Amino acid sequence: MYEKLLALQEFISQPWPWWMGAVVIGSTVFILLFFDKEFGLSANLRIMCAADGAGDYADFFDFDWSKQGWNLMIALGALFGGYIAANYFGGDFQAHVSPATVETLNQIAGKDILEYGNVPIVPGTDVIHPSVPEFWDIYSWRSLFTLRGFIIIVVGGFLVGFGARYAGGCTSGHAISGLADLQLPSFVAVLGFFIGGLIMTWFILPYILRIGF
Repeated sequence: MYEKLLALQEFISQPWPWWMGAVVIGSTVFILLFFDKEFGLSANLRIMCAADGAGDYADFFDFDWSKQGWNLMIALGALFGGYIAANYFGGDFQAHVSPATVETLNQIAGKDILEYGNVPIVPGTDVIHPSVPEFWDIYSWRSLFTLRGFIIIVVGGFLVGFGARYAGGCTSGHAISGLADLQLPSFVAVLGFFIGGLIMTWFILPYILRIGF
């Protein structure tokens, strides 16, 4: 029995083909549409606020949050599922990155701190160059109290949260549920996601990454 469990763990931990993501996401969307549900992770913030009584102070939170409890369970499942996957089904725990991606990231960072191979890349710790082990450790308490860390963690986090609510949904709500439901506002939102992402990656992020501690 134990050997079968190890074989199952090894099977799940192996690299899966890219199209499996489409199969899983497509199946999930089909189930949601069948049960007349709309998926979106950022909506859980509104659900939690409503459950805590925020509806007494703002009409935005005044709704029957219990009917959206299933969405909150998906968020919790993603949280615990991610922990289980990372710690028990993580394979070799290394990032498999193409040489072209590594070269592009090196150019953006302005430093040759990434190398091709099975090594951790951003965000994480640079294990190749001990002289700068903290450079890529962006998401840490030490980085939070730096200008670069504050911009990425605090300012970036605020913009993501505010933008998701202002747009009426996050990438999962618009790009998965919204597009599957052929909603025009979701199509416009997804275009904005990609355009904003490209602008940030090529015109703003390079300057942020060059900021030292």
